[in-house]
Amino acid sequence: MLTFTEAQIMAWVSPIFWPFLRVLAVFSSAPIFSARSVPMRTRVALAFLVALCAQAFLGDQPTIALNDSRAFAVVLQQVVVGVAIGLAVRIVFSAVELAGEIIGLQMGLNYAGFFDPTTNSQTSAVGRFFGNTTMLLFIVMNGHLMVLHVVASSFQTFPVDGSAFDSLARLQMHELGTVVFRYGLWIALPMIGMLLFINIVLGFISRIAPQMNAFAIGFPLTLSAGLLGIAFTVPMLDRPIVGLLKVATDLFLGS
Repeated sequence: MLTFTEAQIMAWVSPIFWPFLRVLAVFSSAPIFSARSVPMRTRVALAFLVALCAQAFLGDQPTIALNDSRAFAVVLQQVVVGVAIGLAVRIVFSAVELAGEIIGLQMGLNYAGFFDPTTNSQTSAVGRFFGNTTMLLFIVMNGHLMVLHVVASSFQTFPVDGSAFDSLARLQMHELGTVVFRYGLWIALPMIGMLLFINIVLGFISRIAPQMNAFAIGFPLTLSAGLLGIAFTVPMLDRPIVGLLKVATDLFLGS
């Protein structure tokens, strides 16, 4: 009869269980992976599969038993690092969606708001369009594979036996808020400049010819110019998305 000691079982379970927790935390917070259309069982199974396949890359990991005094601290660290990776990836989507919200505001389309069930928030048509475009580009550019690479590499930067608070101090996630506004305004800046110029021209027209209704011609003009600007802006979204992905992944690659 085969018998196994607790130390042997922990030596088999520990190298898979702790990466499994971190990957599951990523899948619960990162865009696309955390969508409501993805069942929880699928996330758990996929997280276990990723943790199992990553064993060859991870190398020797510290063996920490589930009843060890450090177990709670290790669980907390895996959840914190995993959620941080998911939030860093969400920054990519938030920056582009912010640009869409600003463009929609300048176009006068923010009145066309609706409830987005994927984010449980109110969003505009232009912001949702930019968000969906970012999601498609993220898949086409193998962003999902990059996320898995970052998760595997994070075990070198943030080992399993580390501290959750030390990991947060090194990550400095609060600085990513500036990234959202910087890249969001960078994407929306050409459209803001063009629509501002159109509004200034309409202001001069309303002063020169007061009998003309500036609102009657202003909205169709800004709407047409905005749609034309979006048509020129969308094909160039790959550069800011690549830059955002680099900023988000460098936090966990130690570069």
